[in-house]
Amino acid sequence: MSLAEDRTVIGGSGLESGRTGVMPVESSKSAMAWGPIIGGAVAATGITLILLLLGSGVGLTMVSPWSGESSSATTVGVTAAIWLVVVQWLSSAFGGYLTGRLRTKWAAIHTDEVFFRDTAHGFLSWALATVFVAGFLASSLTSLAGAGASAAGQAAMAAGVAGGAAASASDTDSTGPGLSTAYFTDALLRPQNIGNRVNEDNGAAAAEISRILLQGAVNGSVPDGDKTYIAGIVSARTGLSEADARARVDTVLKQIDDAKVAAQAAADEARKAAATSALIGSLSLLVGAFIAAAAAAFGGHQRDEEEDLVATSRGPLV
Repeated sequence: MSLAEDRTVIGGSGLESGRTGVMPVESSKSAMAWGPIIGGAVAATGITLILLLLGSGVGLTMVSPWSGESSSATTVGVTAAIWLVVVQWLSSAFGGYLTGRLRTKWAAIHTDEVFFRDTAHGFLSWALATVFVAGFLASSLTSLAGAGASAAGQAAMAAGVAGGAAASASDTDSTGPGLSTAYFTDALLRPQNIGNRVNEDNGAAAAEISRILLQGAVNGSVPDGDKTYIAGIVSARTGLSEADARARVDTVLKQIDDAKVAAQAAADEARKAAATSALIGSLSLLVGAFIAAAAAAFGGHQRDEEEDLVATSRGPLV
C-alpha cells in the first residue's frame, strides 16, 4: 500500500469510501539530486584519466624501438582493450557508489521508488562522466590532428610544385573520375621501332610505362598489347631478349598484383578490427552503465542503513 493510500484510511467500515475523492500526496521537491550526480561524474572522470595515464605508462614499457625487445602488436592491442574495459568498469563503479552514498535520504518514499531513484542517479552520473571523457579525448585528438595537418600541409606545398608542373604537361581531360587521357595519347603515338623510343628520350619511355601501369591498376589488369610494348622497351633498355624481357614484365606485374591483394587484405583486417572494437566498446559501455546504476543503489542502501542505525542507537526522544 502506498503512502497516499495509507493516509486515506479513516476507519474499518470507511476504508473504501475514504479512498474515493482524495487527491494523491505529491512532494514539492524534485526526485533528482544534481549535486551527487555531478560529484559522482567528476570523480569517475578523474579516476578514468588517472587509470588511462597508468595504462599508457605500462603500455610504453611493452614497446621498444629496438628490434626483438617489444611485445607483439596483437599482445599490445589485446592488453590495451582489456585495460580500457577495466578502466570503464572501475570508474563507473566508483562514480556510481559516490552518487548513491552522497545523496540525502528520501523520507516517506517506498523502498522500490528509492531503489529506482538510486539506479537512475547512478546512470545519469555515468552518462555525464562519459560525456566529459569523450569531450576530453575529442579535444586531445583535435590537437593531434591539427599538428598532423600542419605537417601534412607543408609536405603538400612541396609536392604541389611538382604536381603543378606535371599537370601542366599532361592533358586534364578524363574518361572517368581522375583518369587522365595521357595513356590513350601514348597508345596513339607509340613508334613502330620501340628501340628508337628509348634512344630518343629515356625519361619519356619510363614515364609512359608508369602511365601504362597506372591504367592497368585502374582497370584491374594490363592488356597483352601493353605488356608486349613494355617488354620491348625493357629489352631495348637492358639488352635482354624479348622472352627474358617479357618474363621480367610478368614478374613485376605479379609483384604489383600481390601488393594489391596484400593491401586489400590489410584493409579487410582493419575493417574487422574496427568492427570488433566498436562492438566491444559499446558492450563495455552498457556494462559500465549497469555497474554505475548498481553501485549507486548499493551506496544509497548503505547510506540509509547507516542513518537508520544512528537513529535507533539514540533511542526515542522524551
